[in-house]
Amino acid sequence: MSSLEISSSCFNREMKLPLSPPLVEDSAFEPSRKDIEEVEEKSKDVINFTAEKLSVDEVSQLVISPLCGAVSLFVGTTRNNFEGKKVISLEYEAYLPMAKNEVKKICSDIRQKWPVKHIAVFHRLGLVPVSEASIIIAVSSAHRAASLEAVSYAIDTLKAKVPIWKKEIYEESSSWKENKECFWVSNN
Repeated sequence: MSSLEISSSCFNREMKLPLSPPLVEDSAFEPSRKDIEEVEEKSKDVINFTAEKLSVDEVSQLVISPLCGAVSLFVGTTRNNFEGKKVISLEYEAYLPMAKNEVKKICSDIRQKWPVKHIAVFHRLGLVPVSEASIIIAVSSAHRAASLEAVSYAIDTLKAKVPIWKKEIYEESSSWKENKECFWVSNN
């Protein structure tokens, strides 16, 4: 049996499910402490710069909330080519105090613009081989539009304002790259 097939052999054809839950006389709905805690769940921003391999699953789990119906992700990976040259890996460096501060500002800006719950921004430093993630941005919100727009804003703004430098390492040479989006880059 292929994994896409659905087997009906596990269902009892004579079993009937109720259309609505049974009513209990003289009971009033009282929210549990857990329900109240979920409503009061504090928003969080998780920012991490690391030399460790990034995990999409781990970062996305950080922003999941029972209050949200959407988790949007951006995953930037190392591609194997640039302008006809074979790329072996990328190498990232950052001025961490300023980089962390700028990412905090981006999170704050996002919260001013969209109703989001949690934000996670993880950026890899050091060598990042082809096909591995160099950045993962995850945002949760009640509805998809807010988190999708917030993720797009986050990556565009990060590339424009955060002091992170990228070196492309080719088979026989290497080259430091500037982000065209950076405000400090002169556009001659």
